[in-house]
Amino acid sequence: LGNGGSTLHALRCLEEQYGDQWTSFTVLLIHSGGYSQRLPNASALGKIFTALPLGEPVYQMLELKLAMYIDFPRRMKPGVLVTCSDDIELYSTGVTDTITFEKPGFTALAHPSDLAVGTTHGVFVLDPSSFSGKGGLEYGSCYRFLHKPDVETMQQSGAVCVRGDRPQLSSPGSCGDSGMPSECVYTDSVFYMDHSTAQQLLEFYKQMGTLGCEIDAYGDFLQALGPGATPDYTKNTSNVSKEDSGLVAVRQQLYSLLQGTALNVIVLNNSQFYHIGTTKEYLFHFTAESKLRFELGLQPVAFSIFPDSASSLDQLSIIQSILEPGCVVGPGSVIEYSRIGPEVSVGKGSIISGSYINFNVDIPSGCFLSSISVKMTDHVEYVTMVFGVGDDLKKSVKLLSDIHSLQFFQVSLPECLDLWSLEASDQLFSSEDTRLGLWTARIFPVCSTLSESVRMSLNMLNSVQHKSAFKLSGFQLLSVEEMLTNKDVEDMLKFRKQIYGEICLQRQKEKSDY
Repeated sequence: LGNGGSTLHALRCLEEQYGDQWTSFTVLLIHSGGYSQRLPNASALGKIFTALPLGEPVYQMLELKLAMYIDFPRRMKPGVLVTCSDDIELYSTGVTDTITFEKPGFTALAHPSDLAVGTTHGVFVLDPSSFSGKGGLEYGSCYRFLHKPDVETMQQSGAVCVRGDRPQLSSPGSCGDSGMPSECVYTDSVFYMDHSTAQQLLEFYKQMGTLGCEIDAYGDFLQALGPGATPDYTKNTSNVSKEDSGLVAVRQQLYSLLQGTALNVIVLNNSQFYHIGTTKEYLFHFTAESKLRFELGLQPVAFSIFPDSASSLDQLSIIQSILEPGCVVGPGSVIEYSRIGPEVSVGKGSIISGSYINFNVDIPSGCFLSSISVKMTDHVEYVTMVFGVGDDLKKSVKLLSDIHSLQFFQVSLPECLDLWSLEASDQLFSSEDTRLGLWTARIFPVCSTLSESVRMSLNMLNSVQHKSAFKLSGFQLLSVEEMLTNKDVEDMLKFRKQIYGEICLQRQKEKSDY
């Protein structure tokens, strides 16, 4: 469905459940995160439940979202506030400034960003007569909305602003650094639609019957708005993850429906937009000297049992995990919801999620390891996915002869398959629509225990790193796609609860000893 389709579906559920009552609701609608291919430790449970290295017990992204938007409903007419689950907006406004969502049509928050940031986000072409660029908060109107535009498009369409000296904005990634005039664009984050607009979209959805394609709530709704909107975007499918027949037609219908609807913009000149939807961003914001880490007070060790000897550095992030004395964790690594034994050493810049490692092993730097409980028949089994943190899980090829362009831990996939005694064939991939990629490759062994599944997947990685054979031919193998289809969320949460219980007991014991 895409996040646009799921937005429409959620509106339909609200109407079915509440009837006419929902006309008076103020709704917070959060896209909980699709396949999360760029941050796969969030794939099974959804990005909105990503744990943050903060709080006792730890906060999840959901709590942070609720805290950030806590003041909005007071000044909001009935309608729907739409947001992603992997972005954080921090802003400061004057004492008398208030953010209100009371106008008809759409109202979006806008943040000053570098042009490079604009290429991967939505960008507002502001109506210059409605906006001065001064002060912490301004209400303006948007002439046109660009979705992931290139720099040339931003410049040609008048989206680029030159900011002069704004001393309150002195953070990287925002404009106004060092008092020198600098170019910036205003990028999107959260948007609101009033009830009648939401109702219009819902009626459209009901008329459609079933959607045969993915709709994007940002690109496909917002690009239709503002006096400068043109239908050109409806034919551009370069940003679509799955090209479906019918997408262009649906976009054109949405364009006709929404054309002429206002796009109001609340410009937050003194704000920062942070995105933590990729392994790179996740590691940076949780472990490096990031501004976000400082602003939110993220902790190196949050709600965990952690021996002092494991690392003297503050450049790491341990979240609701139990690490036994003797283990070593390299700088720049994140460990969440895991149990790490005494003979384990973790390299630099790695991510370990939901795993139990109770054997002697050196986990290399830049390793991504995440365990999933699966229910194939009537009993629970375990699979652990392992990759390099930089591996591209979104990349796919159409032909078997092209799979050499897929890289697993910097080694071409065919070379890995040889080492694992697996044959490159159509049966090796789980996808029906000839998408051959790391996401659909059936290479991960199913095991009866969690620690055994971690051991097997680390053996696979070890064989690739040392170019030594490790036979996978005897195992039942799953792709990441299949792990998610067969995931057993209850069992994964049970493991987290066990860790939670032990940490609570340890905390009580420490208190009574004290």
